[in-house]
Amino acid sequence: MRAELFHPDRGEISLNKVLHALSDPIRRDIARTLYEGGPMVCGRLSYPIAKSTLSHHLKVLRESGLMATEIRGTSRVISLRRTDIDLRFPGLLDAVQVTAPAPEAAPMAGPRREMASARG
Repeated sequence: MRAELFHPDRGEISLNKVLHALSDPIRRDIARTLYEGGPMVCGRLSYPIAKSTLSHHLKVLRESGLMATEIRGTSRVISLRRTDIDLRFPGLLDAVQVTAPAPEAAPMAGPRREMASARG
């Protein structure tokens, strides 16, 4: 038998933990995806990171109180706890731009950026 996943009660959701969870761009993008599209099977998420890293991001979101995870058979359905967050911290999701569109493309980093500007 599987152990239940930890989800803090609404009154236990900490602003520090929520802001920490949203400080990472991948976690913020996951929250944005759930805000716009509603619940989804976590296997549909696609990021260029290891599965273990994605699992860690989902755990941080869940344990902060931003996200709920429901086990359905062999699938895990994730959803944003929008109502709980809005009742606990009104306007927070808008203030941290969870609702803002995702950037089109990440800026080039390091040597590639320098080489591209040198070609100019």
